[in-house]
Amino acid sequence: MGTIRIGHGYDLHRLEALAPAGAGRPLILGGVRLVHDRGPVAHSDGDALYHAVTDALLGAIGQPDIGQLFPDTDARHESQDSEVFLAEAARRVRAAGFDVGNLDCTVILEKPKLSPVKEQMRANIARVLGVDVGGVNIKGKTNEKVDAVGEGRAVEVHVVVLVVGR
Repeated sequence: MGTIRIGHGYDLHRLEALAPAGAGRPLILGGVRLVHDRGPVAHSDGDALYHAVTDALLGAIGQPDIGQLFPDTDARHESQDSEVFLAEAARRVRAAGFDVGNLDCTVILEKPKLSPVKEQMRANIARVLGVDVGGVNIKGKTNEKVDAVGEGRAVEVHVVVLVVGR
């Protein structure tokens, strides 16, 4: 077995009420559009799960974080599908001589419940990373009505990833 490295990723996005006519950014997590009356305040599509996985991968190989590679000051990333960021991180992991072993994700969100779409999220991440879906775990938690996350005003994500050198 080659070198083993661990990366940690974190992201948080403030959530704001969508306009009555549906204007605003929809809530997308793990590449899945969720039915919700709130959406993220973000420069890209605001997929906090993809953002945290991206940072975990980049951290594991000691590369710049998502904000450095895809700054929110760059107009090219306005409303960008976050799958682009995740795919680039996966490419960089492979280029550095590593393969993704597994990842464990915790999404903290008061509502909506993630259980109906968790398997789709896992499949999306596995597809983008080119790994078996069994290597991707997602847990949904609430913050028990404590702080901005618990009050439904934010979504928070933590990810730990293991990469293995070839």
